[in-house]
Amino acid sequence: MTGMMKGLAGIKIVNLAANLPGPEAARRLSRMGAEIIKVETPSGDLMEIYHAGWYREMAAGQTRVRLDLKSDQGRAELDRLLDSADLLISASRPAAMERLGLDWGALHQKFPRLCQVAIVGYPAPRENEAGHDLTYQASLGLLTPPHMPRTLLADMAGAEMTVSSALALLLRRERGGDAGYAEVALSEAAASLAEPLRYGLTSPGELLGGGIPEYNIYKTADGWVALAALEPHFKKRLEDALAVSTLDQYRAAFAGKNSAYWQEWGQQLDVPIETVRER
Repeated sequence: MTGMMKGLAGIKIVNLAANLPGPEAARRLSRMGAEIIKVETPSGDLMEIYHAGWYREMAAGQTRVRLDLKSDQGRAELDRLLDSADLLISASRPAAMERLGLDWGALHQKFPRLCQVAIVGYPAPRENEAGHDLTYQASLGLLTPPHMPRTLLADMAGAEMTVSSALALLLRRERGGDAGYAEVALSEAAASLAEPLRYGLTSPGELLGGGIPEYNIYKTADGWVALAALEPHFKKRLEDALAVSTLDQYRAAFAGKNSAYWQEWGQQLDVPIETVRER
């Protein structure tokens, strides 16, 4: 995102969301020029406990305040912040927001120019049901037990959906429409990333699931490489150079040299080959 135009300069965003999706979305909006006010509970954001370095990176350049929203003083301070804000990002369940008097109906009546993106776990009628990245991935067949996922797909996709929803709401308002409300369900964010699996494209043995030799992972003399010669011109260039056509021939060819050799060889041949980094 280096060099991104500061198209959101002059936009003020209040972020009530803790942990990952909301703060990551706020970071991306901040990089677009928005002013971010990060509101935390008196005990702070748990993300600072999970990984202080990442927490600080996501909150860099933002104003951080701690408020007790169950107290009159905390609510009054939040209202003061919202009165001049363009957008609110939240990540509490709708029932909890309603108990605080922060449901969309109440907010829109009090702050008619304020837009809101609410991050929830599931869409209605499950919007008040508890969930986390791990459970969303589990429900979509994205886990391979007993291995834990290598990344937080639902959370990171949810951050992107939060950003796009925020931009759509702000654009509509700036074009003369009303301030609006959008929900981002993390389960649906995960489902959007699971579509290749749902359609069978990445299932074991299918086209992008190891079913063709030109799009596969191969053992080398010292590790593994990923080969993605999917387009016909890549495949022809590769097979002509190596004199291979079958899966066994591909395996034998790649086994003879180390991963760094194959990565450099692929760059010279203009074929996508990358060393598999194992952590």
